[in-house]
Amino acid sequence: MVKMCAVFRSEKTPDALEDPEFGHIALRRHASARYVRLRMNDDGSLTVTLPRFAGLRHAEDLIESSRAQIRKWRVKYVKKLTVFNDGDRVGRSHTVKFTPAPRPSISVATHGLVITVSHPETLFHTDPKVQKALKPHLEKALQKEARAYLPRRLKHLAETYGFSYVRVRYGTQKGRWGSCSSSGTISLNVGLMLLDPELIDYVLIHELCHTKQMNHSDKFWALVQSCLPDYKARRKVLKSRHPTL
Repeated sequence: MVKMCAVFRSEKTPDALEDPEFGHIALRRHASARYVRLRMNDDGSLTVTLPRFAGLRHAEDLIESSRAQIRKWRVKYVKKLTVFNDGDRVGRSHTVKFTPAPRPSISVATHGLVITVSHPETLFHTDPKVQKALKPHLEKALQKEARAYLPRRLKHLAETYGFSYVRVRYGTQKGRWGSCSSSGTISLNVGLMLLDPELIDYVLIHELCHTKQMNHSDKFWALVQSCLPDYKARRKVLKSRHPTL
């Protein structure tokens, strides 16, 4: 996070700035803020937080002086994303189709098992704006597939290896593939449907083992190994993947 200290004067500011390089940048005022702060959000957007009486000029100056740092943030952000190309499979049955068109806006629609993205000819399909527009439709498709596949697979693995759980929940957790609560609720990231079956099984077994060992102790890993002797190899591959869509 970048910080800048300044003497502030009262000035009414808009809710956002439009930067020629970085586009829409949200402005937020916070009564307890002492500095002008700039951050990149989980979705790749930028937000400047201002003290109550900070002038717009301070936000503009901070953005200008932080351009090199913002570019580095953007590179890291894009590397974290799963970038989809034309014809890519999404989950087990959906596919993505990108269509450049002479239009200024991006539109996305799902027809059956095909997610079609129409984007301006001036943008590559790999542009973060295009990929971001695709995300809600990806989540919907993966949610549908996750509900159809994961409960059956989890139940099968639980019965095979002698585990029990209370219920299953689905979401798009930003930092994890799954989790297990002390009450026996297993939460699964719908992004699991982007993984190979053996990696999905590793995550499901991992969470099932937490129903008996709510930790990562030697006993926990021994339990995982009793179910999946090659779990270390699967875990190593999974570490190269990121649950952020």
